[in-house]
Amino acid sequence: MYIIAYRTHFSASHRVQDYPGKCKNLHGHNWKIKVEVKTDQQDEIGISVDFKELKKIVQPVIEKFDHQYLNDLPFLEGANPTAENIAQYFYHEIEKKLPENVKIHQVIAWETDKYSIAYRE
Repeated sequence: MYIIAYRTHFSASHRVQDYPGKCKNLHGHNWKIKVEVKTDQQDEIGISVDFKELKKIVQPVIEKFDHQYLNDLPFLEGANPTAENIAQYFYHEIEKKLPENVKIHQVIAWETDKYSIAYRE
């Protein structure tokens, strides 16, 4: 099995509603996102998933979040814009766009260099 990864970033603000600390206030992050997909196949020249093709799939999903106030995005309507919910949203949106022979493995979202969350099913 091959695990292929693409790492990108976006900047956005949010507030975590009902949080018992400073994160309930408006603040921002320079988010880092790592998308991992998997396949057991290679093409005729030995490539499992072309890095550039993976970027073409992932980047439009991520760009919808760049320089946005996450609480106002319709994608997260009804959900707090936590790292957990963002990683889960990216996982499911990217999963829909992958070729049939490629499956999503996990999405990791970093709010800071120290804190991240991984989502997989």
